[in-house]
Amino acid sequence: MELQNTNVKEMTYRQAVNELDAILREMQSENCDIDKLSAMTRRATELIAECRNRLTATDEELRNILGTLSTQG
Repeated sequence: MELQNTNVKEMTYRQAVNELDAILREMQSENCDIDKLSAMTRRATELIAECRNRLTATDEELRNILGTLSTQG
């Protein structure tokens, strides 16, 4: 598996999750290249952090939107 060089901030959420899935499959395979394991772990950590940030931001935005609905009624 060749790791992406794309900046995680430039990726869509879907792209980040797909890459995480690919990394996980590679790590779980019998053919996992032990020499790339630390690089895969670093990349997965970056992707997880970005996905978590986006989920948190989306949750906050949705709470704000829904909060405006309750104050309008």
